[in-house]
Amino acid sequence: MKTGRNISRKPDFAPSPPLATSARAAKPQRKDGEVKVGSAIGVWTVRQQGFDISRYLASRLEAECYAPDELSPLRNREAFTKRFHEHPQWVLVMTTGIAVRYLQGLLNDKESDPGVVVLDEGCRFAVSLSGGHEGGANQLAYRVANLVGAVPVITTATETLKPLVIGVGCRRGVRSEQIGSAIEHGLARINRSPAEVREIATIDVKQDEAGLKTWCQANGVALRIIPRQLVQERPWVTEPSDRVRKRIGVDGVCEPCALLATFRGRLLLPKTILDGVTVAIVEESASAATARQKSHWI
Repeated sequence: MKTGRNISRKPDFAPSPPLATSARAAKPQRKDGEVKVGSAIGVWTVRQQGFDISRYLASRLEAECYAPDELSPLRNREAFTKRFHEHPQWVLVMTTGIAVRYLQGLLNDKESDPGVVVLDEGCRFAVSLSGGHEGGANQLAYRVANLVGAVPVITTATETLKPLVIGVGCRRGVRSEQIGSAIEHGLARINRSPAEVREIATIDVKQDEAGLKTWCQANGVALRIIPRQLVQERPWVTEPSDRVRKRIGVDGVCEPCALLATFRGRLLLPKTILDGVTVAIVEESASAATARQKSHWI
């Protein structure tokens, strides 16, 4: 089977030939060591149409991928039930409704239950469904969303009550200390606290910046990756930068990334520059936050 190709916004998965059937409902699929046995994350799908997505995620997350051998939902669900506690985290490529039915009777204690993220086959939303904190599903939802260009859906109270998103752009190779200083400087200018920051948003070409990733990990703040194509389509900047446009083809990074990461955000701090790092701060309005939560409940 062909593996999924690398993506910049949304996976352009190559079609797979029909999956072989066997007596078992699902079995781990491995190729060239990309999908590891006994890995921390399990990826499960219910339809052959979702297998290319699942296999791509498994290769990038170093996860174990399970593919349906037969079209019987009951047999597939029984196999999932047997394997559920073999992994501390799961990505379920299916609808939320199917995921809820698959999890029925399996969740016992939030302190020990696996974290579960649901991704629809269209790669639109990565939902932290269960074990957001204890199971690490919130962070996993961001990892999955960043890989496929989806929107991470987080509904735990601690995160939804945090109103600030900070957009960050930077020169290549900046240190985590430079990132931290620029963020602290920006927050101080609007008299806001680091405890109010929900996530850091940046463009996809900056997603592998070690300093940015290190700062987010050290401070327990999620990193949201915005596809460059989306930034190009919505160039929401106060002052376009010719330098940035020549380098990566967009008018700016920090302002549009912060705005695109919110439901209906308000720009509190326009782009500020400190030691090679640009920062913009957007606040999610209370009404928008309420609307976001309601949309998750529907």
